This record gives sequence, structure tokens and C-alpha cells, in this order.
Amino acid sequence: MSIVPRTKRERTALNVLLSPSVFWLTIFFMIPLAVILAYGFIDRGTYGGIVWKFQLDNYIRFADPLYIKIFGRSLGIAVITTISSLILGYPVAYWLAKRPARSRNAFLLLMMLPYWTNFVIRTYAWRFILYREGILNQALMAIGLINEPLTLLYTNKAVVLGLVYAWVVGMILPCYASLVGLDQSLLEAAQDLYANSVRTFLKVTLPLTIPGIVSGSILVFVPSFGAFVTPDLLGGGKADMIGNLIQQQFGSAGDWPFGAAISTILMIVMLFGTFLYFRSLRSQGLQN
Repeated sequence: MSIVPRTKRERTALNVLLSPSVFWLTIFFMIPLAVILAYGFIDRGTYGGIVWKFQLDNYIRFADPLYIKIFGRSLGIAVITTISSLILGYPVAYWLAKRPARSRNAFLLLMMLPYWTNFVIRTYAWRFILYREGILNQALMAIGLINEPLTLLYTNKAVVLGLVYAWVVGMILPCYASLVGLDQSLLEAAQDLYANSVRTFLKVTLPLTIPGIVSGSILVFVPSFGAFVTPDLLGGGKADMIGNLIQQQFGSAGDWPFGAAISTILMIVMLFGTFLYFRSLRSQGLQN
């Protein structure tokens, strides 16, 4: 059944149905985005506020080595978080896809239950686990693996751990959807051609689930790259990311134009990276 309107009446009906969504996106997405873009090209007042004077200093200022270092740290942490989420999430998705149909929903519900708790509360819980007198250090000392508490909190590793915990479900669900939708006859054909389970997975299952892996990677990478709550609570100011820098400019620093410029740069980089990602998949014939 075609969804492309062919008659004037169908086009009118479609426009009426889409108008609430268009209105919502315009008011709460396009207009705020346009404001952010505009603010990036104006100047900050002497005592805060803004001065409507067109200039490019905010973007030039971002080339400072300090900000480039923060950007590089953010990119590295986001990449490590995405890879770690894939390593942890794909086996879970594969295991879920192999469960009987009646039990899958129960396992999915159990997996989602922790995420019904407030994000900040869950991040604070990791502080109690990771600090020097926390549960993890006490457990490691109790079994004799360490003699003194490890410095786990306020490090890049703690930030990565918190981000993986926060977004790994974003990797699991798309991979699970791809695995559940696999044509089982292809797997049976591979086995009929004497491919063992490992070869079947590498040659059939993994290539066919790459779209799910790509979707999961984007769902993990984008929020991890712009995160500011997790780095603030688990990094303690020692692992500031680009999201923290933006929050500081709009908050304590009161430099909205510079914060808007950084936000614009961040959006452009993520959109460009996503475009290249999908284009590479299309060139390999992995996307319709």
C-alpha cells in the first residue's frame, strides 16, 4: 500500500495530520536551534548578557588548546563508551534473541526496570560504589585482591563506566531487534553447507545485524559525546567533557554566545560523523 498522496484531497488530509507535529517541531526544536545558531555569532556583554554585534570570535576562541583538549577527551571517552557498550551489549542481545518467545518480554522488562529510576540517582549510586571506602574497594580488599583502596572515583575510567551503564541499553535494543528479525533459513543454509557455529556467526549473523549495530552505536555515541551529568558526578571536575564546558558557559561563566558556538560546533561534528557513517554503510551495500 502506497503512502504517497496522489490526489489533492489526500495531500490536504496528509497536511492536516502532519500539522500538529510540524507546529511542535517548529516551536520546540527549530526556533530554539535558530536562537542557538544566532547567539554563536554575537558578542558577550562586559557584565554578562549579550551585545548584538556580529563577529566570529566565539568560533576562533574554540581553537584554544585548552578547549581542543576537552574536545579530544570527549571524543575519546565517547568512542571507548560506544565500543565497550557494543562488547557488553551485543552478547546480551544475542542471548535474548535465542530465548523462547514467551520469556523474551520478561527478560526485556527486567533489563529496563533500573532505567525507570531517575538518571541522576542512578549515577549517584555509582559514587557510593566507586569511592575509596565504597562497596567495590571493600569487596576487593575482603577477598585479598588489593591491600589498600584503589582510586576509582573522579577518573576517566569512572566516567566511561557510568556512561556505559547509562547507555548500554541503547546498544542492546537495536541489536536485539536485528537478531530477532534474522531469516532463520539463512542460518540453516549455512549449516547445510557445513559451516560451524562460529563461521555461521561471522559470515551470516554478524553482517546481517550491522544495521542494528550502527543504530546502537549512534544511540550510545551521541549522548555520550555531549554528556555533562555523568562527568560532573563521577569525574569530579577532573574529567570535564564538552557537555560540561557548554553547561559552564551557560551557567557560571554567563557567556551564552561562546556556549552557543560550542553547541553549534558539537552539533555539526556529530551530524557530519553520522552522515559519514551512514554513507560508508550505503557504499558497502549494508543499508537500503
